[in-house]
Amino acid sequence: MIEIFTDRAADIPAAEAALLGIRVAPLFINFPEGQVDSAELEPDAFYDRLREMFPTIPATAQPSPGIFADLYRQGQGPALSIHISSGLSGTVQSAQLGSGDVERDVTVVDTMTLSGGQRYQVLFAAQAAAAGWTIPQILERLDQIRAGTEVVFTLETMEYLARGGRIGRVRALAGMLLNIKPVIRVAHEDGKYSSVGKGRTIRQCLEQIAGHLAERYGDEPMRLTLMHGQLPEQADALAGLLSERLDVVECEVLRVSPVLGVHTGPAVVGAALVPQRLMAL
Repeated sequence: MIEIFTDRAADIPAAEAALLGIRVAPLFINFPEGQVDSAELEPDAFYDRLREMFPTIPATAQPSPGIFADLYRQGQGPALSIHISSGLSGTVQSAQLGSGDVERDVTVVDTMTLSGGQRYQVLFAAQAAAAGWTIPQILERLDQIRAGTEVVFTLETMEYLARGGRIGRVRALAGMLLNIKPVIRVAHEDGKYSSVGKGRTIRQCLEQIAGHLAERYGDEPMRLTLMHGQLPEQADALAGLLSERLDVVECEVLRVSPVLGVHTGPAVVGAALVPQRLMAL
């Protein structure tokens, strides 16, 4: 059977990964005292520390090609290695380099997204592999899921994105001076961040997120994943807005993993959506 690999940015809990047979590569956070596998960090403890460290923020690091090669050598048969957008991380490149060092058929997939959006592709691949789909069949559907998925979020401040180099510092500074909060999507065309709106309050931004998603999807039955750092009430509010405007047939809530939260800060909330028909075998 095809073996599925991914990384921590997919926000797949260890128990779920074990149940579905998904192998998860580490992503690292570099604290002053040393490098830590982000999976070892409890979200609230991490976000509390991130607030205490500010304005300094830790750096993040992808797995080395050697780590990927070691992971691939632990199994046999064909493999799909499905990773965070190459527009936001070097993980795909490391996976490709690592796959070249093993005598195994490894296909590396660039999801062009992250978090809940990446999760959809990984979960579908695992379920399809278990059902006996071939790699070309899975890749064809992953292309459809990628194009059909929208990941959009808002932040209390752009400072973390700016300090992590994920958004222009001048643009971030202008937004902070005006107390503007961005509404950001992960564009599946290039796997990078792009702006779809802005507001002066989180509530205004949540309304814009709901409007943006309703305009794109209309009445189609949707699978919804809500994501937040330390904003559970705002995640609930967004769930309510989306349930009013969309046909939500399945809903889950994820905590944004520490390795992604480094670049967003604790005050991040957003959603990933995909048409339910694309997730059906």
